[in-house]
Amino acid sequence: MHNNNITKKPYLLLKNVVHVWYAYFSNNTNNLNYYLKLLSEDEIKKTSKFKFKTNQQQSIISRGILRQLSSKYLNIKPESLSFKYGKYGKPEYDFDSKLKFNISHSGGLIVLGFVKDFDIGVDVEKVKNDFDVLEIASNFFSALEIEALKKVPKEKQVENFYRCWTRKESFVKAKSLGLSFALDSFSVCINSNSKSKLLETKWNEAEKHKWQLHPFTLQPDYKGAISILGNIKTVKYFNFNNYNFNS
Repeated sequence: MHNNNITKKPYLLLKNVVHVWYAYFSNNTNNLNYYLKLLSEDEIKKTSKFKFKTNQQQSIISRGILRQLSSKYLNIKPESLSFKYGKYGKPEYDFDSKLKFNISHSGGLIVLGFVKDFDIGVDVEKVKNDFDVLEIASNFFSALEIEALKKVPKEKQVENFYRCWTRKESFVKAKSLGLSFALDSFSVCINSNSKSKLLETKWNEAEKHKWQLHPFTLQPDYKGAISILGNIKTVKYFNFNNYNFNS
């Protein structure tokens, strides 16, 4: 969907702009050894805990790409970066920085979002059809979202489920509250692939006006969304594999 011209210095990030980077694991397996050298001992230890080799490789590539991109934005060597983790596992830089990021991956795709000053959450999901849409929705979605989903023709319910799911997940990730957050305590708009917003935030009705939700479709079989606590003018998308960050 996003066909971008190559930007010479894509890591020059202006205020009120979000950069979204995406990469395919299959295009980056040749760099595994290089990425591994960038990781901290703690990251290597976490990677080794994955049972399957594919998951280990995806973890190494994800962290390696995060370090490469972060080093360009921050002008720090990728191996010198340090990270810390919130109460519910959300990663952030372990030093003062205006740069905020979030990361998500599903199937063969990894997505990373960067912005200055604002809380950010990113979620991407590979679309599957092997589940009961309304049954899952009844356990995780709000009453408003469930009603909206029921009104959708049956052949469109899976697509709309993923619209809803990714928007909710990105919001929860931006809030840094993990599984402790009640998913039925807020509602998102699901009637468009290109636009969305918060419809309600039950704990504070005014909070829904402070957020922006930006859905995206990088491939037909993937859905994604970004949630931002702030006023964003532009979201720019970049294919990581169009750039040579080793030079």
